[in-house]
Amino acid sequence: MYYLFVIILIIITTYLLKIIFSISFKQAKEIGKNKELDEKMKKYPQNRIICEYFLRKLKNNEVKIEESKESKSCMYIVVSNKIELGDIENTYTKIQTIAHECIHSIQDKKLLYFNFFFSNLYFIFSFIIIILQLIFNLHIKNFLLITLFIMAFIYYIIRTYLENDAMIKARFLAKEYLEEVKISDENEIKKIIENYDELNKVGIKCVNYSLYLTTIIPIILFCIVCFIYNL
Repeated sequence: MYYLFVIILIIITTYLLKIIFSISFKQAKEIGKNKELDEKMKKYPQNRIICEYFLRKLKNNEVKIEESKESKSCMYIVVSNKIELGDIENTYTKIQTIAHECIHSIQDKKLLYFNFFFSNLYFIFSFIIIILQLIFNLHIKNFLLITLFIMAFIYYIIRTYLENDAMIKARFLAKEYLEEVKISDENEIKKIIENYDELNKVGIKCVNYSLYLTTIIPIILFCIVCFIYNL
């Protein structure tokens, strides 16, 4: 019953957090789609050029840039010091998205490396103990569960700090870019930034909630396996 209680408690907490913070992935997706603003992005340079501009502005010219037409996402990989740009050429959010990844590239390298290795350690450790519990019904279940909770907490704190820092700063870096290149007039820039603000208001909460969900999934799976063995 102990593990069932933990599962129920996590599910209730998850649902309450969604209500309290008014999490709406659908709303975030809708704000991120704006045909009028997407059309205006056609007059802006290609993603690589924008990325190079941000890196020069941030005085970080050592980062490698790779483009992939098969992916719709962008990311900074600290171990290879590389920014991967997905196929976001025709979306108005691309300027802020690229700024976000460039900001990741100048964050504290100790934190970035710790996040990379610790997150992999957390998920590998989770996978191993779930498999071992399935096979051997371990006698140190409670110890492993507490360890999972501690690792999950550390992972979540570090990851959300890095993401929130990049998301907040990206808005201002994107605004500087729009004003400096002067491709759009003041009204267009104002409209783009207003949409960024609206997107961030919803999106930052959604990102934090998504990270929370990713973090607790291994804990729930481990508890389910432990509960089944206790039946």
